[in-house]
Order: sequence, then C-alpha cells, then structure tokens
Amino acid sequence: MDVVIRHYKGASELIDELVRRSDEVEQLIRGVPGFVAYHLVKTADGGFSVSVYQDASGTQESVKAAADYIATNVPQLSVSPPEVIQGTSVISFSA
Repeated sequence: MDVVIRHYKGASELIDELVRRSDEVEQLIRGVPGFVAYHLVKTADGGFSVSVYQDASGTQESVKAAADYIATNVPQLSVSPPEVIQGTSVISFSA
C-alpha cells in the first residue's frame, strides 16, 4: 500500500470548507483508482489528510486531484500548497 500525507499549515479555513464539502471530497478521493482509506484531520493551525491507495499511482493521482479540486472549487481561499509526504506502508494494523 502507498500512503500520502498532505499537510496544510495555516489553512484552517480550507479544512473547514472541506468539511462542509465532505460529500464532494469523498466522491473525489474514492474516485481515484486503488482507493483504500482517507482521513482529514483538523489541527490548531490547519490540518492534514492521510490517503491510502493500493500503489503509488493512486497516491500520485490523488495529490493532483486534490490540488485541482482546491484550485477550482475554493479559489477564494489563499492557501499555500501543502507539504506532501509520500511513501510505502511497511507496517499496518487497525481495530
């Protein structure tokens, strides 16, 4: 599995807007081939998302899809591009 974290610093308004548009966000992220899981986490100064796909092509496509979505759907929000961290899951477990 491949994982990508997008860290949006100083972007609380963006995170709030994504929460308001959660149905659209879900449709977008689930629409990328190889989708496994997604989490959006709100922090004190913005937030981050964690996306899991079956392989790197899915995470790479999700990064592009997320950037395109933000540019198209919330252009009024002036946010810096997120810090993107991508890698292969080497240990995984859940409840």
